[in-house]
Amino acid sequence: MRKIQEALRAQGLDGWLFYDFRGSDPLAYAVLGLPTDHFRSRRWFYYLPVSGEPTRIVHAIESGALDQLPGHKQVYLPWPQLHQTLRDTLRGARRIAMQYSPNNNIPYVARVDAGTLELIRSFGLEIVSSADLVSEFAATMNEAQTRSHFEAADALGNTVLAAFAEIGRRAESGRAANEYEIQQFILSEFDRRGMFADHPPIVAADAHSADPHFETAAKNPQLLQPGTWVLIDAWCKQKQPGSIYADITWTGWVGRQIPDEIQRVFNVVRDARDAAIARVESGWAKGESIRGCDVDDACRAVIERAGLGGNFIHRTGHSLHEAVHANGANIDNLESRDERLLLPNSCFTIEPGVYLPGKFGVRSEVNIHLDATRAAVTGVPRQTAPILI
Repeated sequence: MRKIQEALRAQGLDGWLFYDFRGSDPLAYAVLGLPTDHFRSRRWFYYLPVSGEPTRIVHAIESGALDQLPGHKQVYLPWPQLHQTLRDTLRGARRIAMQYSPNNNIPYVARVDAGTLELIRSFGLEIVSSADLVSEFAATMNEAQTRSHFEAADALGNTVLAAFAEIGRRAESGRAANEYEIQQFILSEFDRRGMFADHPPIVAADAHSADPHFETAAKNPQLLQPGTWVLIDAWCKQKQPGSIYADITWTGWVGRQIPDEIQRVFNVVRDARDAAIARVESGWAKGESIRGCDVDDACRAVIERAGLGGNFIHRTGHSLHEAVHANGANIDNLESRDERLLLPNSCFTIEPGVYLPGKFGVRSEVNIHLDATRAAVTGVPRQTAPILI
């Protein structure tokens, strides 16, 4: 709690008010380290002031709901008592943080309902977004977690390369593998290497690769035979609790000569990825404050100049942590305007893509880890040309 109070002081805030109703704010559980396997059916609040003792506000039916946390307990029963308890707890504060995003610019942080915001504002308080606080306390890594990411990135990269080799081996033998079989091959490699994934990887051929969220399935999978374009998007982490994900996408062609159109689109995507990486590396080395939206702009500009901007239909990247889509800054100025700062000891993806429906799609994804002075692409070297399988 001391570190959070130091961060509040640095931002000129009087406190941070957490609120949850029936699991409405998973960010509160992540920041406060609360278990998520206990059902809480009544509203609770936790107020952490910039100095002094926190306050736990809980319903009489669930008076032990926040007993894992430090602070003075206030138990309410009728709703007017809840309102008065909140008013008394917040008396003297002027600016507090909540899980709120102005204009819903960052919907991942917008967890507090409008009515609760109205109630707190009625006490005369200014509510500011907790977005950067959430990034700091729910999406940065300690040394052990950092090691786990680098190890996962190495294992993941080698697994994906092995999957392309398996596609080639099967095609050469005359018994071409299908999308589902290679997906299962990847999962078996994860298990062999001590890795875990919350969902199976994407193995997408030809027109399937034009769907950014294609779901590889056992029913009617496409053969990965000569003359086929293949996209593999895979993610994994170590099986130990607290481990951090790695997440990459590579592409390849089953054959000896890549069609000109695919090669052209690949080059555009690769150059956009590298422009985003360069924006992070150069800015970080200079000590600049870099927002997620800034990096998205650098990446997207390359694809727009190539006349393919309308085919880049998702953000450039997302935060990585214990979840593959985590709570830190996303690399996004398309789906949302993510003005959160990139922070030391954090990790995120860079993954531009161009999708031509009914034909093919190209995505190239790497992970970047930031320490105090350096931005590093993790895992196997970034892909510079399609794999010739």
